[in-house]
Amino acid sequence: MKISAIITGVTGMVGEGVLHECLQNPDVERVLIINRRPSGFSHPKLKEIVHKDFFDLAPISGQLAGYNACYFCLGVSSVGMNEAEYRHMTYDLTMHMARTLAPQNPDMTFCYVSGASTDSTEQGRLMWARVKGKTENDLMKLPFKAAYMFRPGYMHPTPGLKNTNKYYKYITWMYPFLRRFFPNSVSTLAELGQAMLTVTKHGYPKPILEVKDIHG
Repeated sequence: MKISAIITGVTGMVGEGVLHECLQNPDVERVLIINRRPSGFSHPKLKEIVHKDFFDLAPISGQLAGYNACYFCLGVSSVGMNEAEYRHMTYDLTMHMARTLAPQNPDMTFCYVSGASTDSTEQGRLMWARVKGKTENDLMKLPFKAAYMFRPGYMHPTPGLKNTNKYYKYITWMYPFLRRFFPNSVSTLAELGQAMLTVTKHGYPKPILEVKDIHG
């Protein structure tokens, strides 16, 4: 199976890591990245759309057909936001993109980067977890070929990538310890990207992938 993927969020650490795995994988034949600003990436497989308003995809919707995967890595921190603001930037934005893609790409596998401790009940005390839980639940109702929710914990960055969060340089030394003693809480960013490619090609028995599932 050849994969043609749309990736969002490549100017962030997670999206860049997923893009890196896609560009290295021979089963991925083309990649479309959509960003609010130019990414600076260049590759024979790669096409880029710079589009500032993700809440208005009408001007670019005609360019979003003919893909069989979407790796949605765009996200914001809930720090400093109230629930309405965070819901708008998380739930509303994600669902708008997904609802635009689904009718045009019936063979698409949609992969959403959520987070460990996301609340599927939508009723818990953590605001971000409730919003992420609703986002997951409603994505799984859309008419994609398949939709998978990825719940990583700590992600060890891929060496050499340019968008790794700066604070990681202070904590990466802990990774071997964490991997050994808390294996169900940590993974590598490379494993996340590879897991997305695997579920696109082969599927997976359940729609929500925790860290132990990401390990493969």
